[in-house]
Amino acid sequence: MKKYAKTHEWFDTETGLVGISNHAQEQLGDIVFVDLPQVGKEVKKGEVILSLESVKAAGDVYAPVSGKIVEVNEKVSATPELVNQDPEGEGWLVKIEPTNPSEIEELLTEEEYKKILEGE
Repeated sequence: MKKYAKTHEWFDTETGLVGISNHAQEQLGDIVFVDLPQVGKEVKKGEVILSLESVKAAGDVYAPVSGKIVEVNEKVSATPELVNQDPEGEGWLVKIEPTNPSEIEELLTEEEYKKILEGE
């Protein structure tokens, strides 16, 4: 199940995959570069874990939960447009092994996230 951060990242509670929401990729525009972090890096919830560069802006991606980065999606380094084409699927960015499972409960459901978007 996917849960969302107010900063437009999603976290798959079953796989630990993290990416940006469809809304976020629409705001960024055509992504041309993905700066992936090192596998093994420890991250804290809310910390910048990587940046994305698009033709119109650069955007930071924040850790939706604290944990350890156990995998990065090398495909998006070679083919950054995957993030635009399938932001909540093949365009995932990193896999995090959570160290504080209670933080997952603080994330938003898809319905709650959509309500926030409607309020923007």
